[in-house]
Amino acid sequence: MSNKTMLLNQNDVMSLVTMKDVVESVDKTFQGLGNGTVINPTKVLLNLGETSPWPPYEGYMNAMPAYVGWCDMAGIKWAGGFFGERKKAGLPYITSMLLLLDPHLGEFRAVMDGAFITNMRTGAQTAVALKYMYQKGKSLRIGLYGAGMQGRTQTMAIAELFEISEMKVYDINRAGAETFAAEMQEYVKGAIEVVTTPEAAADADVCILVTQAQEAFFQYSWFKPGMFLFPMGSYQECSDECILKADKIVVDHPGQALHRGALGKLGEAGKITEQTLFSTIGDLAAGKKQFSAQDADDRVICVPIGTGCMDVGVAYLAWQRAKAKGMGSYFPFV
Repeated sequence: MSNKTMLLNQNDVMSLVTMKDVVESVDKTFQGLGNGTVINPTKVLLNLGETSPWPPYEGYMNAMPAYVGWCDMAGIKWAGGFFGERKKAGLPYITSMLLLLDPHLGEFRAVMDGAFITNMRTGAQTAVALKYMYQKGKSLRIGLYGAGMQGRTQTMAIAELFEISEMKVYDINRAGAETFAAEMQEYVKGAIEVVTTPEAAADADVCILVTQAQEAFFQYSWFKPGMFLFPMGSYQECSDECILKADKIVVDHPGQALHRGALGKLGEAGKITEQTLFSTIGDLAAGKKQFSAQDADDRVICVPIGTGCMDVGVAYLAWQRAKAKGMGSYFPFV
């Protein structure tokens, strides 16, 4: 079926890859970013009203191409998020498709849902980054801001590599946070405490910000020595002071991280540059840079803004397993 393209829907993909698979794939792909065997151009943003008055659709789409050496596969993710009419229709915020391309022949091998992979690899990015940064053993305490799907996948992924001894969760939707606590307890050894103020959640070793907040809310006074802070929302969730006074800043992709999300405003203003950064996650994974016990009191900000190569690596696994199991349908586009 070399001239036909495999089609996989979301249920197919969900049945083919686990969080353990995703964490392992993301780890290998970060290593590839560090050693040069993964090629990942800066994503292209199409603003559909997310931060502009026109067009008025309260959303955005990103085109995210990549080549991943460890699986010898090229691909692109076309993904974004929408409020507005999509939210009113009861549809999830994220919408996404993935295309895989054989780089030898230029044939499209698969087209599949990308939303599930997006959510899973976003959680895995944090877990893998902590694997190379966190030097205090296998147990950690988490302060989580945002009890939605991203909060869930963050928890699931970190639990693959660490023991979560305690978790504090803050969300403006208290009922949503309570539901999260009940559903995610199996991944946390200790208690999951739903807190009533954002400051209360900052009593942690690792603080993860996966909210839709459009204004900075995490304050420098909460950013204690030795803390790892992951501001991962589309906007700047932590104060300028947190960023400017951090001892180390780690990103996944400087070309993207300095222009969008937590570092975007300061990056555009020239207050944060590539020279400001301590390392990329790829360089840490490839052993080119290291954290050590001497860094134990450093305040560290890590911004894995999201790269298409992570999606391509996981999509490759889904495609391979679907072939082996005889799953999916095929369509001759040509």
